[in-house]
Amino acid sequence: MALAKQAKILSDRQFGMILAELDKRRYPLRDRTMFLFSTKAGLRAVEIASITWAMVMDAEGKVAEVIGLENRASKGSQGGRVIPMHPGLKAALVALQRQRGEKAHPDLPVIHSERDHGLSAGAVTVWFHQLYAHLGMIGCSSHSGRRTFITRAARKVSEVGGSLRDVQQLAGHRSLTTTARYIEGDQDAQRKLVALI
Repeated sequence: MALAKQAKILSDRQFGMILAELDKRRYPLRDRTMFLFSTKAGLRAVEIASITWAMVMDAEGKVAEVIGLENRASKGSQGGRVIPMHPGLKAALVALQRQRGEKAHPDLPVIHSERDHGLSAGAVTVWFHQLYAHLGMIGCSSHSGRRTFITRAARKVSEVGGSLRDVQQLAGHRSLTTTARYIEGDQDAQRKLVALI
């Protein structure tokens, strides 16, 4: 995939604008959760559409500390993975679970339509496209949140003693080469790095 065709990553300012916009929407808790699945867990559109409450709940039916993404909800037979739950995403899920009540059943999708059905991967993709277009964010797509997540994880991983292999596993990529393609370079960091050599 050529760099020019990749979805743009989101800045902190854009992230704040999006959350403010979602708070004004008809389904603010659902929409916030959908956005945070993308940006704080790095989920693909198909994964956001397929994730059920069972994958985000512990044995007591409360929102868990991890997302247990099953293969059937992911891309292919090896896409399943365990992703630590970001505190902001967990808070959104807790609020959404409370609002949904009995409809937050383990077998039901977390992201629901107006009629309480799950959304298709195509509908999730369109939702993101319309959100970014409404806010004038050119070059952003349903993959922008995922690229933002992977890029930020790659920049921070050495601070926690990890490696790009950890980022690869969080992203659910079979190849480290694929993960590397997602990571946005930082020219300022590159300049500082070269100055240290």
